Amino acid sequence: MRVVQLLPTLDVGGAERMAARLVLEERKLGAEASLVALGPDTGGFIHRELQEAGASVVCLDKRAGFDLGVVPRLRRHLRRVRPDVVHTHLHVLKYLLPALVGLSGVRVVHTLHNVAEHEVEAHTRPLHALAFRMGVVPVAIGRAVAESVRRVYGRSPRFIVPNGIDLGPWTRPAAAGARAALGVPDTVPLFVTAGRLNTQKNHALLLEAFAAPELAATGAQLLIAGTGDLADALTQRALLPDLQGRVHLLGVRNDLPALLAEADAFVLSSSWEGNPLVVMEAMAAGRAVVATAVGCVPELVNSATGLLVRSGDARALASALDTLARDRKHAADMGAAGRTYALAHFGAARMAEAYLGIYDGARGLPSLRRSGVFER
Repeated sequence: MRVVQLLPTLDVGGAERMAARLVLEERKLGAEASLVALGPDTGGFIHRELQEAGASVVCLDKRAGFDLGVVPRLRRHLRRVRPDVVHTHLHVLKYLLPALVGLSGVRVVHTLHNVAEHEVEAHTRPLHALAFRMGVVPVAIGRAVAESVRRVYGRSPRFIVPNGIDLGPWTRPAAAGARAALGVPDTVPLFVTAGRLNTQKNHALLLEAFAAPELAATGAQLLIAGTGDLADALTQRALLPDLQGRVHLLGVRNDLPALLAEADAFVLSSSWEGNPLVVMEAMAAGRAVVATAVGCVPELVNSATGLLVRSGDARALASALDTLARDRKHAADMGAAGRTYALAHFGAARMAEAYLGIYDGARGLPSLRRSGVFER
């Protein structure tokens, strides 16, 4: 089976990492899987990892913004590859559907990586609704995402496939030294968060919670890994007296396993989410999770493995962090339970097997292209 994973870019994000992992796992299972990014080659680690594994990666150099010029390049590539399935992610259907005109027998599966209200721009949703009616197979990454699809598109997806991760890097012993490098004593409670510094992840809420006097009294410190549009604003906030010296903005890091290995817990303060890989990774690393109960996070974290709080509630978030800062043994016990759960449920091979089954089941679906019209 020839499968093309199609993405907007190879930026470092959950959808991009999940699609790249699918390529690697599907190849292990005998599929001829490759990856196509509409945008340019950014020289990131996802591209390098796939190339080192012998997988094909093609970047089509789409310009920023809406660029119909990428459509003929995508069509030519698909004509060369002749895929059985194109598996789409994020906002690429508006480019793929016109590229498929004139190509028969190509089946399309689309993964929704976020709650539908935030998956694509509002003006793109009618196109997605039409695509789903005409045979594109929607797949949700969790029950919360599936429910959002019903709310937004008036139909439930046929399939739910939770994300999976490569467990290896998170379960192997990680190199020590992160605390020493940052001057954080072993006696100090340490929290880690990782992700893009944007509105969705709501780091401002996390910093508000971290400034709470009761949490400050524990001496707890916070490591923030990632970059984004809000980096400067968050840096300025972290320099204010109530946080100064306790919050470390690290930028992009490729050593998250090492950071987690010396932390007491991982924290995620998002306003909305899909099924975040980083929560799975933190659990696989044996770390308790403190998170806002948004999207599919409650499907990953339970009372044995972490603490969930209402979205936007800084006081509740501060209280949860304070609880684990004052009882690091409890945090360690939660982390151990989380690792056991992760090993049993989060492996990427399961995800790939499920998608290959969906691709194979899609053989009975009608062709998306008949006389240039997408029909049921």
